[in-house]
Amino acid sequence: MTDPVVGLTGTLTSPIRGADALGEVQVAIRGGTELYIARAREPLPAGASVLVVAAHPGRLVDVVAWVPLPGDRLLGML
Repeated sequence: MTDPVVGLTGTLTSPIRGADALGEVQVAIRGGTELYIARAREPLPAGASVLVVAAHPGRLVDVVAWVPLPGDRLLGML
């Protein structure tokens, strides 16, 4: 079973300063917003839009930079 956070987008509330370093991401899920510990393979600044690509035990998620196309809505922010 896939975690429901995988495939959603969110916003980094704290930066990810380097490869596999940790930050924090806010994701709209289950009718509210939740915070997850986030890691990425590249540095990402606070405020960056990201896509959750994997979930792990302990509320840890892997994210990648997300650049929505004009007219797109963030999947996790509907």
